[in-house]
Amino acid sequence: VQPVESGGGLVQAGGSLRLTCAASSNYGMGWFRQAPGKEREFVSAVNWSGGDTRYADFVKGRFTVSRDNAKDTVYLQMNSLKPEDTAVYYCAVSRVYQTIWPEVMASQYAYWGQGTQVTVSS
Repeated sequence: VQPVESGGGLVQAGGSLRLTCAASSNYGMGWFRQAPGKEREFVSAVNWSGGDTRYADFVKGRFTVSRDNAKDTVYLQMNSLKPEDTAVYYCAVSRVYQTIWPEVMASQYAYWGQGTQVTVSS
């Protein structure tokens, strides 16, 4: 299932955005980001049930991942945004059905969205 992201945009430092990803309810989901000139990096992940999550250290306490399996939707709530959060954010679907553990490596994901741009101005 090809995930589809939405919710990106331009926000001032300290502001908030919520990204949405339409995807499958039976697979673990991940959020990654890529800034210009940098490699894609892990941001957050949630297991298939929504009961376990993982975060990169640089977003802990600011970002929250959640999912609503009844709507086949995953969310990334981003608060206290910083200019260094500026990147294209990608949603990805795990290779494994009903993953118990949130997965943090890009190679563990089979399907990727087109990305949504998040720009944080100082």
